Amino acid sequence: MKRDMRKTEREISKEEAKDILLKGEYGVLATISDEGYPYALPLSYVFADDIIYIHGAKEGHKLDNINFSSKVSFCVVGDTKVLSEKFSTNYESAIVFGKAMIIEGEEKTHALKHLIEKYSPDFMVSGLKYIENDQHRTTAFKIEIEKISGKARR
Repeated sequence: MKRDMRKTEREISKEEAKDILLKGEYGVLATISDEGYPYALPLSYVFADDIIYIHGAKEGHKLDNINFSSKVSFCVVGDTKVLSEKFSTNYESAIVFGKAMIIEGEEKTHALKHLIEKYSPDFMVSGLKYIENDQHRTTAFKIEIEKISGKARR
């Protein structure tokens, strides 16, 4: 986690990296299993209050891994454009290292509201009702960010 970026000329500011997190549609969460294997999966998320919030099922590989080790990495790729003639790509990305933890109560409700605001803003009323009636069917997590970095070729 403490490695320096190899191509420092491509490093972007923390604020630019946060902007990529804010506007991204999905991210890839990487966890580690009790057998030592990495597990990475794409998922929807929201970045709010300098925290990444995600939700998921009440059981499964992701939950097992987070219960084994809270250390995670999370990556979001922003705008990209393949430059065929240059055998290259313009891109922007943000990577976060942090600790994931299950959240409950008001914090869980807060996270789920942010997810609805991001993905279903035209359906807030029904979304809030959904949270009220069915939040017991989902697990909510937060990733407390320990390090954030970003990289771009534009």
